[in-house]
Amino acid sequence: MRIGLYPGTFDPVTNGHLDIIGRAMKLVDRLVVGVAQNDDKGPLFLTDERVEMVRAEVARFDADIVVKPFSSLLMHFAEELDASVIVRGLRAVADFEYEFQMTAMNQRLNQDIETVFLMADPRHQAIASRLVKEIARLDGDIDSFVPPAVAAAVRQKVKPHS
Repeated sequence: MRIGLYPGTFDPVTNGHLDIIGRAMKLVDRLVVGVAQNDDKGPLFLTDERVEMVRAEVARFDADIVVKPFSSLLMHFAEELDASVIVRGLRAVADFEYEFQMTAMNQRLNQDIETVFLMADPRHQAIASRLVKEIARLDGDIDSFVPPAVAAAVRQKVKPHS
C-alpha cells in the first residue's frame, strides 16, 4: 500500500488545500493529512479544532484519508506512518524556493521518502490561510476561499468581542 503524507498547519483549511488532497489521492492508496501543532506561532485555531475541520472537509472524498496531528520532525512522522511520499502544494515561485530547500534537507534525513509537488489549480493559486484570516479580520468576504463551515468558523473566531 502506497501511503502519502500531506503536512501543513491548515489554519484554516482552504479550497486550495482540498484541491491538493483530491489530486494527491490519485497518486497514493492512503493519504494522511498531517496537521502540524504549531501553537507557538499563535494559530487562529487550536490543533484539535484544525484536525476536526480538516476531517469534516475530507469526508466528502470517497477515499482512504486519515487526519492526524503531529508535533515531531516531519521525516520522523512520515517514517512512523510508513509513508513513501510527502505531498506538497505549490502556488508560486516563492513557495518553490522554500520547498526546494526543505526537500533537500528531508532527502538527507531519509532518501527512501520522495517529495512530490502538485501545482495549485489556477483558481486557488492566490489562496493562503494567512490571507484568509487577514481578510476575515478586516470583515472581507472569504466565501470563495474556504468551504462554508470553515468560513463560519473563521468569522466566529475573528469577530470583534463586544
